[in-house]
Amino acid sequence: MTLRLILTLLLVISTTKPGLAGDAKLGFERPPATNTQQPLPAISIIIDDLGEQRVLGERAIALPGEITYAFLPHTSHAVHLAELAHQLNREVMIHIPMQPVGDSSLGKGGLTLDMSQQNFIATLKDNLNAIPHISGINNHMGSLLTQHPEKMVWLMQTLSEEHDDLFFVDSRTTEHTVAYTIAAEFEIPRINRNVFLDNIRTKKEIGIQFKRLLILAKRHGTAVAIGHPYPETLKFLEQMLPALQQQGIELIKTSSLIKRKHLLETTTPDTMLAAKERHNKIGLPHTAESRATSLIQ
Repeated sequence: MTLRLILTLLLVISTTKPGLAGDAKLGFERPPATNTQQPLPAISIIIDDLGEQRVLGERAIALPGEITYAFLPHTSHAVHLAELAHQLNREVMIHIPMQPVGDSSLGKGGLTLDMSQQNFIATLKDNLNAIPHISGINNHMGSLLTQHPEKMVWLMQTLSEEHDDLFFVDSRTTEHTVAYTIAAEFEIPRINRNVFLDNIRTKKEIGIQFKRLLILAKRHGTAVAIGHPYPETLKFLEQMLPALQQQGIELIKTSSLIKRKHLLETTTPDTMLAAKERHNKIGLPHTAESRATSLIQ
């Protein structure tokens, strides 16, 4: 074997890199190390609790931009509103009721701690079939149930085995949730909620949380907010969403944000450092970001 051939083989071996596990499921490959182009900071906004009120639901679906909509199963107008959202090329999720700490009513389709595995999975499957065109799920309430690994294993295993095209958003209604961690164990595309927009239903407080959402996106590349079809929230978003692009922020579907976050996390260290330095130069006030996020059940 000539010296030239040996050197060529060594060069090929040294430049060969393994792929990332799970990339095919998420629908993209690891970017090459030479790619230093950074996307704009991106946010996803999920409007929860849709299905009971038709008028406010239709107003929510008319919001400008790539809003994602989460529908409660077995509610009066959920199917109509989900069909309407799908016709407008908006992303549809199912907002699955899960047992909270306390005595809040879950309504039909609620998943509870005292269910047997058979009943739990049957109820979950019934919920998943109740809303058309779903791309993902998140928890409605669930501050008790999402703390329990066994129940979250039942949930994620069912998704993995029978609905592996769905993503999961942990609404994080408790700081003790294990839902995201267990979704990761089953390699389900996933993301955490970062901000609740409207725990306090005033323009001032919604504005504070919206500003916090943008700060997080500019600092980390992506951020997720959850809001509700309250008149105050809808009015605020109707006014603010058209100006997002001028602020250098993209509003994208939740499924797209999950992919974006994955890409940001798997770019080369030099690229990540460059993005962080660029975002830190924005000079946004730290006090707005450090406001505590209230938890709801």
